[in-house]
Amino acid sequence: MSAPEASSTPSPHAATTRPGAPAAPWRRVAAQTVFETRMILRNGEQLLITVILPVLLLVGLVRTSLIDLDTGGADRVDFVTPGVLALAVMSTAFTSQSIATAFDRRNGVLRLLSTTPLGRGGLLAGKVLGVLVVELVQVVVIGGVALALGWQPHPAGLAPALLAVLLGTAAFTSLALLLAGTLRAEGVLAVANLVLVLLTVAGGVLVPAEQLPGALAHVAVLLPSGALGEAMRGALVDGAVPAFSVVVLLGWTAALGWGAGKLFRWH
Repeated sequence: MSAPEASSTPSPHAATTRPGAPAAPWRRVAAQTVFETRMILRNGEQLLITVILPVLLLVGLVRTSLIDLDTGGADRVDFVTPGVLALAVMSTAFTSQSIATAFDRRNGVLRLLSTTPLGRGGLLAGKVLGVLVVELVQVVVIGGVALALGWQPHPAGLAPALLAVLLGTAAFTSLALLLAGTLRAEGVLAVANLVLVLLTVAGGVLVPAEQLPGALAHVAVLLPSGALGEAMRGALVDGAVPAFSVVVLLGWTAALGWGAGKLFRWH
């Protein structure tokens, strides 16, 4: 029996996209998001900073008393976990993103991709969404380890904690783009790691601002790191994000976003 003869009339369900035409904008952004996510998770150094070190820090702070913390009556794991999650957001949205973007800029990748159908807006959207996907992985891994250690987050604080993560991501991604778009790649590598260390030690992330010595207590509460740490602790320990932390994060996002928009150089 011979094969049926192909119809010369196109099917009404046939694709309407012309051969060689660019994909839909959402497909381009989705593809860039997958690429950005894989670049972070497949890089051993980035994986160390974004996942392994926060987990080791969580276990170390919960299982040892190397750092004296005033937990305000809360269990140590309940008090420490929000700060470690905040640090994880900083490591991905700021350190990892600034370094990756700076080297893409140096190597001409940003300039090339900005001229493709993806465009500058699609490229930035893919980077931000990639950060959020990696943060989701971090929350699952760190949260799983914390639960195994006995963590009991406040049930009413899960949604506010998500808001805090989004605000922190916006602020630190803006800082990352400002840094990556204005300094040489080697300078970004040094500055980003140094800033992360300084904010971790004295920025109010792991240790609340009011427990820092001297003037640091007054400075840390105004930093995006201190605001994010307070927001995460407020949400997951007390069930609500402090309004002042929201204002601080929004202020930093607006200022850093404006600076990145004005000063960012694509090549």
